[in-house]
Amino acid sequence: MEKVQIDLNRWIKESVREEEIKSFLGSSGNDFINEEEIEELLRKERDPEPQKIRDIIQKSLSIERLNPDETVALLNVEDEELWAEIFQAAGEVKKRVYDNRIVTFAPLYLSNFCINSCLYCAFRKENKKAKRRRLTLEEVKKETESLVSTGHKRLIVVYGEHSLSDIDYMVDTIRIIYETKIGNGEIRRVNVNAAPMTVEKLKRLKEAGIGTYQVFQETYHHKTYKRVHPAGIKSNYKWRLYALHRAQAAGIDDVAIGALFDLYDWRFEVMGLVYHTIDLEKHFSGIGPHTISFPRLEPAANTPFIQKTKCKVSDADFKKLIAVIRLSVPYTGMILTAREPANLRREALHLGITQTDASTKIGVGAYSENSGSQIPERQQFLLSDTRSLDEVIRELAEMGYITSFCTAGYRCGRTGQSIMNLLKTGKERWFCKLNAVLTFREWLDDFATEDTKKIGENLIKKEIIEIEQNLPGLFPKFMEHYRKIENGERDIYF
Repeated sequence: MEKVQIDLNRWIKESVREEEIKSFLGSSGNDFINEEEIEELLRKERDPEPQKIRDIIQKSLSIERLNPDETVALLNVEDEELWAEIFQAAGEVKKRVYDNRIVTFAPLYLSNFCINSCLYCAFRKENKKAKRRRLTLEEVKKETESLVSTGHKRLIVVYGEHSLSDIDYMVDTIRIIYETKIGNGEIRRVNVNAAPMTVEKLKRLKEAGIGTYQVFQETYHHKTYKRVHPAGIKSNYKWRLYALHRAQAAGIDDVAIGALFDLYDWRFEVMGLVYHTIDLEKHFSGIGPHTISFPRLEPAANTPFIQKTKCKVSDADFKKLIAVIRLSVPYTGMILTAREPANLRREALHLGITQTDASTKIGVGAYSENSGSQIPERQQFLLSDTRSLDEVIRELAEMGYITSFCTAGYRCGRTGQSIMNLLKTGKERWFCKLNAVLTFREWLDDFATEDTKKIGENLIKKEIIEIEQNLPGLFPKFMEHYRKIENGERDIYF
């Protein structure tokens, strides 16, 4: 036990390299979150003039990222009619950039050992009630088999920050996931939610074939950050803040940011996300976040902090922050998760959501062990929406959204600078539409229930008409691909 502890202490010491963030800091050595500036902006203009808001909306509709003062103006709107215009514009921006598609995925927790002390997390090291576990490679395979058998093509794999789930374990588990296939079921894209790493380790993640690398700052407010992360590597604010800068430097050009709402004032956190976006663009030739996430705190086993927070975000404000993020960073993907109840997810979809999870289980080993209920001691938090992938897809289709299982862009080089250019010019939506229909056809034939298949096919008919009308030059090739998929071929894309 003593040797294990010595090795863990050495691992903790070697996990942070302060020199890897110095090049991203300003000449003063400060990070890009200037709290005084943000607070002053938030106080500066209350209830802005309607015409100013409409001008800002028009800028966003041109798929141009907003400046901080413009985001603040949106946040400070008080008129409900103006908010209705903001909501409508958010949906329109999403359609112009991503069309009517929604990407689905599943989170896969592989280890919940952790050396951090996050007050809001059931995985914190002090929580003696948490049931700790790290999946073996064989167990990872079983979990993956359970997910591909329902038709999932994308995963976000989640690891606790601990030497037991360091880069070697990550690389091995990602390899197993990609190798696992059942009939037409396979995972085509593995995204990673993991602790900040050194550039050397991040390069190995890139070589492993990951898609997006996701690190949430949780809160951008320095004092609050320190209070809720009192110990562990995660207590180092700057090491975490520049995690995605290092990922970009390591060659991972799809990175994902996020804040955990309910920790501090929601308006401040929205501003933090915008400043984070701007700094990534500044250092990496205009390449901002591939996705932005905005989870809220949920109940967790033996975690009383969650009930004590004084910054709870109401459902009404939650919808506002989603719309403002959509307008502020119009090119980014936006992820709404099963933390939120089904009815709220339905209401929020039209505000610009592009991705959502389904059939979600977050207990380590929960997919293959077929547990029908949530087990708090094995989960980071409790979920609000545990509907199956089939149920979620059926509802999306009924609402006019096509579920896309496309991963073509990542295999054709449409990442980083390439994808940013396509997104900002509104061209990517058409690649999305073509490949969404092809992959949706695949999924309907291979995995859908009869009711879902019928509803999905009615939607596909409408999509094909739109493709013929808007992409006449590509339509014959599209139909050639479509017929091949109907005849049993798979993974055909533009």
